[in-house]
Amino acid sequence: METPRYSHTQPGTVIRISLLAMLLASVVMMPLVPTSIHGFHIVMLLVAGTMALCLLLFHSLTVTVTDMRLAWGFGPGVIKREIPLENISECKPVTNPWYYGWGIHLTPRGWLYNVSGFDAVEVSLRDGSVCRIGTDAPAELVAAIQQARK
Repeated sequence: METPRYSHTQPGTVIRISLLAMLLASVVMMPLVPTSIHGFHIVMLLVAGTMALCLLLFHSLTVTVTDMRLAWGFGPGVIKREIPLENISECKPVTNPWYYGWGIHLTPRGWLYNVSGFDAVEVSLRDGSVCRIGTDAPAELVAAIQQARK
């Protein structure tokens, strides 16, 4: 059985505020537009539903380090990823530029997984690939990974 060495959940403040604002805007707009505009209300309901689903799935990011792996997951854990510690060649704290944004996407430095802020840990793998995991505690995450790899 794997022993958890580190676990930290970062609230997705930026994502929560953005998605909630879009959700509320789409709901508030519905009664303001006449029903004679065909399809508008359906579109706004779809937008509101999509924002609510994204809010549920991406409201936080939890990172865990065990004796065997580095794992992270968004919100309730439906969207998650893990890397065996033996595949990690290096990790270091980094600061993402503002234009990298938030969420899950490919950047010039590899895949980025984050929900708020600009701090992250860049994880280099033995196969040459790189990913960045957003965190509001980068020094602690790096220390936990390095300690678990020993």
